[in-house]
Amino acid sequence: MHTYTKEEEDKMILDAFHDLQKAYGASNHKHKFELVAKAFEFASKAHEGVKRRNGEPYILHPLAVAKICVEEMGLGSTSICSALLHDVVEDTEFTLEDIKDRFGETIANIVDGLTKISGEVFHESASKQAENFQKLILTIPSDVRVIMIKLADRLHNMRTLDAMPTLKQQKISGETIFIYVPLAERLGFFKIKTELENLCLKYQQPKLYRELEEKITKITPKLEEKIDSFLAPIKEKLEQRGIRYEIIKRIKSPYSIYRKQEKKEVNFDEIYDLLAVRIIVEPQPDKSEEELCWTVFGIVTSLYPEHPKRTRNWLSTPKANGYQALHVTVMRRGNKGEIGSWVEVQIRTKRMNEIAERGLAAHWKYKNGIEDNSEFDEWFQSVKELLSTENVDTVEFVDRFKINLDTKEIVVFTPKGDIKKLPQNATVLDFAYSLHTDLGNHCIGGKVDNRLVPISEVLKSGNQVEILTSKTQQPDQSWLDFVKTQNAIGKIRSFLRPEVSELQKEGAEKINRILSFFGQKLSDENIDTLKTFFNYDKRNEFFVDVARKKVDLTRITKSVFQKHSKSIFSFFTRNNKKAHKLNINKKEVYYITKDDIAFGMVKLATCCKPIKGDEIIGYIEDDNHVVVHKLDCDEAQRLKATRENKIILVDWQKNMDNSYLISLSIEGIDRQGLLRQIVKVISEDIQINIKNVNFSAIDGTFYGSITIFAHSNDEIERLSEKLLKINSIKTVKRVIN
Repeated sequence: MHTYTKEEEDKMILDAFHDLQKAYGASNHKHKFELVAKAFEFASKAHEGVKRRNGEPYILHPLAVAKICVEEMGLGSTSICSALLHDVVEDTEFTLEDIKDRFGETIANIVDGLTKISGEVFHESASKQAENFQKLILTIPSDVRVIMIKLADRLHNMRTLDAMPTLKQQKISGETIFIYVPLAERLGFFKIKTELENLCLKYQQPKLYRELEEKITKITPKLEEKIDSFLAPIKEKLEQRGIRYEIIKRIKSPYSIYRKQEKKEVNFDEIYDLLAVRIIVEPQPDKSEEELCWTVFGIVTSLYPEHPKRTRNWLSTPKANGYQALHVTVMRRGNKGEIGSWVEVQIRTKRMNEIAERGLAAHWKYKNGIEDNSEFDEWFQSVKELLSTENVDTVEFVDRFKINLDTKEIVVFTPKGDIKKLPQNATVLDFAYSLHTDLGNHCIGGKVDNRLVPISEVLKSGNQVEILTSKTQQPDQSWLDFVKTQNAIGKIRSFLRPEVSELQKEGAEKINRILSFFGQKLSDENIDTLKTFFNYDKRNEFFVDVARKKVDLTRITKSVFQKHSKSIFSFFTRNNKKAHKLNINKKEVYYITKDDIAFGMVKLATCCKPIKGDEIIGYIEDDNHVVVHKLDCDEAQRLKATRENKIILVDWQKNMDNSYLISLSIEGIDRQGLLRQIVKVISEDIQINIKNVNFSAIDGTFYGSITIFAHSNDEIERLSEKLLKINSIKTVKRVIN
């Protein structure tokens, strides 16, 4: 921790305040400099002498958050003052009444909302993060500025995460990617979303992040040269048409490249759309915004051929976060023997760009001038529906809200031709509930483009849907297995609530009788032991399935309740306390041995299938066994966000010699003797045992998979490098699922 003199601290604070004033002065808001100065002086006095982990005066944090609010979110004086005061009530002797007396009720209410987010845990089964997220969500209908300031707070914390210990970095970045990134996207703060994603990757996978940054830095000069030559004729045409414009050049961020590599299973060199440009046009009196964007589209596509499947029109039907634009991907011709490349062109008006950059704040600014722009309002309504449903487990509540944040959507049509927007993978039943509760409750199927389909049919954009009903139909528990919208989930649960409550009681009574039979105490620990034994996450779901005879209770024996130990993780397994009460050393790394896995004390997660050499994290289950996930696994991110108190640092013991069943996908040009070469490299050169081989050839191209017993990630990388040296092999990839 760095130590500063009093003079250095005073200068740092004053400089930061002047930066805030400058940013506020440059905004279009009605300026209330005296009020902002008053809030700064009050907060500065309240936090006097307090330091952040990096040694800086604490007041620099509220100043930075306030600056983000005005400069990057476009918020005004109320939000600036609230940001400056957001930690005063929680961390100092001042009360909410003090804030209210000095700054009024509105600012006090926002500060109160921000203070509540950092409150105590009130359910032992949930982590502090999950509770805090729930409180955060509860503030949305009252004043959404609370959640926007919290987002600014998180952004600054991520920017200064270097000072935190490794496990804390993992947990904070995990919850950020799980909840704050989709929240930023839903609220329309694209730049903030992108920065948070990159910062999460930096702390989740530092080695990969550095590699991607180096590759981007190396290739950027060449890419910018290509973009400049690509833009020259477009600029000329725009100027000829008298269109005022601004052009922003963009190269994919490290995180978006990483996601593309994961999703498409491609290498850095195989990503064809690294280049993107944004054309922002000034409005014209004789043309609507849509007409102007289509005019620019016409100019671009008259110069370059467009990709037939890569045009996206969000002009007439904006995204769920209010985003409007016209996207087209075109082919840039290569110069002097150079290969051409695809370039994405985003076309927006100035208003659309401000909404894309500043999200919800800009949406409010322009809302009065727009006849129908209710994307955010519809989302707020869906959040209210979530809050109005029955009390549920806190982690489940957060999971359901996470689904609510998804901005990927489809557009479907009613029989009369009206448009309905639904999340991607929504079903016929989701559509029925979006129209009316009774339609959903009595839905027996649908007609999609005149084709009869079941209620679970997944809809696609452009479908026309008619709902079929029956008076005798009513909601069933199984419906919850396939519906996607919070609206449908809430209405089904509301209908089933009395039945489910009875089933939970019946299931609990059966479990009590089982425990008595085996001479076990009726305790949360023993109930959780059975719940985990049958692979259930939630106790109430376990009880319901027990009542419905979906659980084979004959599998229970005395050994289920016996404690196991004798491993490096015996610290956890011999301890009768629940995991969240264990005295875990947050700085210690726990090493996994071969015996830990062999005796079942450590389980390798089936969702990401980690092997020695992968970067990993540990999660302590309710029965005190440890599940190991790859660091970048989606489920690991969820657990870090909602169960942070049960996350530990783990690594592989160096001399560990386990073998893991791994599948490799191999593609290339077919030729005689190729399979023999592949098998030779695996079994003789690298000396790995092969379980099975499956290859097929179509039109001179071969596709295949080989399942092997590998010992580590390093061994897989050596094998991949060796296989790629074989003439005709083009790609070798490790298959997770």
